[in-house]
Amino acid sequence: MASIKLKGDTSGEVTISAPAVAGTTTLELPATSSTLATQNSLGVRNLIINGDMRIAQRGTTATPSTGTAYYTVDRFNFRDQNTGAYTIDQSTDAPTNFTHSTKITVTAADTSIASGERYWISTILEGQNISHLNFGSSDAQTVTLSFYVKSSLTGTFSGALQNNDYNRGYAFEYTISSANTWERKTITIAGDTTGTWLTTNGVGLRIFWDLGAASNRQITSGSWQVSSASAATGASQVIANNGATFYITGVQLEVGDTATPFEHRPYDMELQRCQRYYTKFTGTLYASLGCGPSESGWSNTPLIFPTAMRSSPTAIQSTLVAFNGSSGYSVTGIRQFSPTTTNALIQFFHTASAGQPFIIYLNSASAYLALDAEL
Repeated sequence: MASIKLKGDTSGEVTISAPAVAGTTTLELPATSSTLATQNSLGVRNLIINGDMRIAQRGTTATPSTGTAYYTVDRFNFRDQNTGAYTIDQSTDAPTNFTHSTKITVTAADTSIASGERYWISTILEGQNISHLNFGSSDAQTVTLSFYVKSSLTGTFSGALQNNDYNRGYAFEYTISSANTWERKTITIAGDTTGTWLTTNGVGLRIFWDLGAASNRQITSGSWQVSSASAATGASQVIANNGATFYITGVQLEVGDTATPFEHRPYDMELQRCQRYYTKFTGTLYASLGCGPSESGWSNTPLIFPTAMRSSPTAIQSTLVAFNGSSGYSVTGIRQFSPTTTNALIQFFHTASAGQPFIIYLNSASAYLALDAEL
């Protein structure tokens, strides 16, 4: 029986030899970057949720207010300040093999950012999902961040990684070479061997894409530091240019020193992962959320969540109605009793009298009940 050996050299070439002697068939491949990060070849490679920007439960367009909040695409939050302003859109302008991106359009420039202020796009990874990175120890893993970016601006731009306590930071830089052209960027980062990194259901890792930051929110790129900075020193600032556009999609963070092709996951899988942090019950007019008995001024309805959430969520409602079979009463408020990560008893407040069963339904196509357990 002939023996066959496949040996890949460091250039990625493969040679085959088949000596005519008895033996067993063996396969040998070196553990180099040419194997496309074989340590990530099984299971979920990409630690980012909704990196292709397909899921947008909150809506497809928004204008952020001062501070940090989630507005459009799931799992990505945005920060704005008093002086500058921009809009956020879930866009269908995307590179090949993608259908969506997030688009930033500056509507009011901030050319002199006040001390302590910053503008950003960010995503937060749960501690339980980054525990295998071993950050904060001598076994810290090297990771590679990759993403597609397109802007009306060119030059050197930046971002940063941060821990939960904002006291360990790593700023990175990347270059946009051609205006209004999709480009893929790759940044390899040696894991932090010091600091405290949560491995609970709290904030494990923050990743920022800088849109503009004050000088005291910037640090030299390329190393871990004791810092709360979200940008690299001297990087271009999108917010300083009125009318500037900035698009991003295809965000991937993976173990290893090589950026592999973006991991496209099924839509239903990605939606369920997003619903761990935010679930929005919507539908057509008169879609029902549940039913329950009525007391004076309120009704109780049990609610089962579509997936286990990160923590007991906060419930938020808009234009819901309690209907008793003949009349509808606007829901003026809600509260939860003993919520868990999987279910809650929701109390809906209204002006109806006691003694009748009620159905809670959506009063318009834009009505909703949301459950928020975001980081």
